[in-house]
Amino acid sequence: MNELEQRLIELEIRSTHQERMIEELNEVVAAEDRRIAELKREVKVLQQALQRLQPELTPSPDE
Repeated sequence: MNELEQRLIELEIRSTHQERMIEELNEVVAAEDRRIAELKREVKVLQQALQRLQPELTPSPDE
């Protein structure tokens, strides 16, 4: 095997490795995006619950 063939093989190996890494990173990004959306929903629910409790937490003038 000559040097050019060896370099070509190495480049193909690198390319394959990079493609795999990109796929894995895309999966991580997608999972994190889903988690962020879930957390946003939870924050919204908590904000709504806090707004409902707000009148109860405000002291009345006679207290």
